[in-house]
Parts: sequence; structure tokens; C-alpha cells
Amino acid sequence: MLPTIARESHVVVMVDQRKLPTKEVYVRCSTAAEVARAIKTMVIRGAPAIGVAAAMGLAIGIRGSKATGTQKLAAEFYKLCELMASTRPTAVNLFWAIDRMKRSFAAGVEVGESVDQLKDRLDLEAARIHDEDVASCRALGAFGACVVPREARILTHCNAGALATAGYGTALGVIRGAVEAGKQVTVLADETRPFLQGARLTAWELLRDGIETTVITDNMAGALMRQGLIDLVVVGADRIAANGDTANKIGTYTVAVLAREHQIPFYVAAPLSTIDLRTPDGSKIPIEERSPKEVTHLAGTRLTPAGAQVRNPAFDVTPNHLIAGIITERGVFRAPYLESLKAAFELAEV
Repeated sequence: MLPTIARESHVVVMVDQRKLPTKEVYVRCSTAAEVARAIKTMVIRGAPAIGVAAAMGLAIGIRGSKATGTQKLAAEFYKLCELMASTRPTAVNLFWAIDRMKRSFAAGVEVGESVDQLKDRLDLEAARIHDEDVASCRALGAFGACVVPREARILTHCNAGALATAGYGTALGVIRGAVEAGKQVTVLADETRPFLQGARLTAWELLRDGIETTVITDNMAGALMRQGLIDLVVVGADRIAANGDTANKIGTYTVAVLAREHQIPFYVAAPLSTIDLRTPDGSKIPIEERSPKEVTHLAGTRLTPAGAQVRNPAFDVTPNHLIAGIITERGVFRAPYLESLKAAFELAEV
């Protein structure tokens, strides 16, 4: 499976997603600050992958600490946690992973572990977060395969594949799971302006797997739905509120509205770590606003006239009533989401 992110000794290695599909370049981060910069500049992106990267960044950051006592080590650790938390506001997996690392560190301090033991503890926790993400995506893919018809033309928006996770993927995990189950699947990938994750990344991943993929511009989806050329929509998520409202790449809401109009099932695929029960609904999800240059320029070439005002929100929120089901590693959960998503976490604790 595609090596999105890996740990090599005291270095975090990740594929530079800004260079795909024309170049396969790997970035090596030897400090927490370098990992944070890679997250912020979208060397690595996708909510689960960001969480894994943050955990690994904290682990290598503390591994390189010169602190000789736990008090100074703790001060360094919590400062690095603040650095990681400042990188991208919408993807809740980032904060989930940081919180897990904090809990692990605090547990070690509580039992009196040494500086070296605390460093080892964080290494192990980061590795667990990575491995659990891959396992969750594979389980999610198997559950999601059950909602895919025997023959299906699936539309997806943005990239929610191996590149957006530690491996295998969420929305693309459902597609991979369906293919592995013997179903005949073809994919239509929205190009996903302005960063073109669908055109550059989704198509690249799926073609490597031998899955037939057609790239379409974002404004083609409605016309193809009306022509009966789309059977199912599956997307990923960056944060799912307690009521099922879902933040995903900008344009997802438009696709969901079109799917409802054409009576096409619209599914969200995400691990439990993307569900934020502390956020009551989509209105409380912070939406990242990115640089206007992502809209005004493409590959260094200006597309818009100088002086034109630009908006570049990275995400939008799809209301829960447009979502047929939320596919997780614990099963497919449906409305009413306030009840079913809470039950998903209770099931996970059994």
C-alpha cells in the first residue's frame, strides 16, 4: 500500500503531496517544527494523516530533547503540543492525536517514569496511532463495501485515500473494499478546486490500484447525475459533529445537495477519531481560510486579474439530513445521528 507517512529512526518521512502526480518526492522531517510546517503547507494532508503526522512529530521532537529532568521535558512537550495544534484548525484528528499523546505522557509522569522512559512511551504511542489508523481504514472499507451495489459508478470529492490516512483510505477505502469483495466499481473523481486533490491525488492512487477512474471538473457532477451516470457518492471528512453534520473539502456540500435532488445515496466515510462529540453541530466547526494564492495561481501562473477579491475557505459543512450513512470501523451509522454516533463510541469501548 502507498507509503503516505513512516518513521525511520528519529526521522518522519512523508510523500510530498504537493508534487504529485508528476513527481514522487519524499520529505524527511527531523524536528517537530519541520513536521508542523509540513502539515501547515500541505506536504501531508487529510485528517487522519494529519493526526498521525502530529503524533510522530511530537515523538521525534521529544526524542531530540536535551532535558535531563521530567519537569523540563514536560515544559518542552506541552510547548510542542501547542505548535502542532496551531497548524490546521478544522481536522479534529489533529487534536485527537495530540490529546492521546498528552494522556500517554501524563500517565508516564504519574508513575514516575524517567526522561528516557517517557521518550520511549511517546514513540510507542505514535506507532500505535499509525497502526490503528491503517487497521481502522481496512475495517471501515469492509463495512463500506456492503453499501456499494454489485456494479457501481461512484463519485468522490477531494482525496480520502491512502494519501489522506496512514494507508488504505476512508472513502477510497470503501472503494478498495468493494473491489476486494469482487464488485465491479468505476470511479468519477471531482477535480476538487483549488488544490486539485481529486485530479492529482485520487486519480493517481486509484490508477495505481488498477481501478478505472475518470476525472471530472467540479461543475460536471450535477449533469452526470441527471444523465444517470452516478450510482453512489462516498466522501471523507475532516470533522463530524455530534449530530452528524460533516465538514469536508469545500464543494462537498454542493455534491450532497445534488445527490439528494437526484435520489443518489451520499455516504461519509471516516474513523471514529474524526467524530467530535464535543462539537454539537456543524455551525461550531471552525473553517480554515487558506491563502488566496491557491485560487489566483496554478503552478505559478496567475489565473485571475490583479485586484480581484478572493475567498478560499478550505472546507464546507454538509448538514446531517443529506447524509445516508456514516461509515466507520465499527459499522455504518444512520440518522438520528445524535443517538447512533454516541452508540458508536459505546460500541468501541465494549
